[in-house]
Amino acid sequence: MLKRIIELNWILEYLEKRWLVNQYKKAKNYLLLWYADKVLFKKRKPYTSKIFQFRINNKYRAFWYFDINDKSIFRVIEISDHQD
Repeated sequence: MLKRIIELNWILEYLEKRWLVNQYKKAKNYLLLWYADKVLFKKRKPYTSKIFQFRINNKYRAFWYFDINDKSIFRVIEISDHQD
C-alpha cells in the first residue's frame, strides 16, 4: 500500500500557476486510498521504463515512478499537458 507521494518544489509551483493544486491534491488522495480507477492510473509506454501516470483533470497528467529504496513511495517527476 502507498505511504506517500513526493513531488519536487517546481512541480507545486507549476500547479499553482495553472490553478491545479486542489485538483492535484484530490487525485493524490484518491491514489493514497488506492482508488486508482478514479484517476485513470496506468503504466506509460514503453512498459519497461517503469514510469506511471495518473490524471489530475481532463487536460493534465502527473508522471511518477516508485522510489528505489521504498516501493510504497511515489516520486512525481513531471506534470504534463498531454494534449501538446
